[in-house]
Amino acid sequence: MLKLTQAPNLAIATLWADAVGVEGIVASVQRQYLGGMMGELPPDQCLPEVWITHREQEARARTLLHDLQHVPQHRWICVCGELVEGGYEQCWQCGVLRPD
Repeated sequence: MLKLTQAPNLAIATLWADAVGVEGIVASVQRQYLGGMMGELPPDQCLPEVWITHREQEARARTLLHDLQHVPQHRWICVCGELVEGGYEQCWQCGVLRPD
């Protein structure tokens, strides 16, 4: 097994492990129950980690993780004139979907 990354919380670790798993890479979350030990143990030792089973899949897993962590943010102007920023696919002013 190989440690892929450390996550800031259990929800993110699970999301990353599941996303990597969808691509056919066997992944698991480790240290998921150590959050309650913060204070007794150093905080960086209590964060959840994502591990992969097969070392030969490391490059692909790291690429997938990078893509998850660096989703491009779109900025567009809706037909109603509203500036929509971030990852929104729909205008919050009028509800029109982002043009492709």
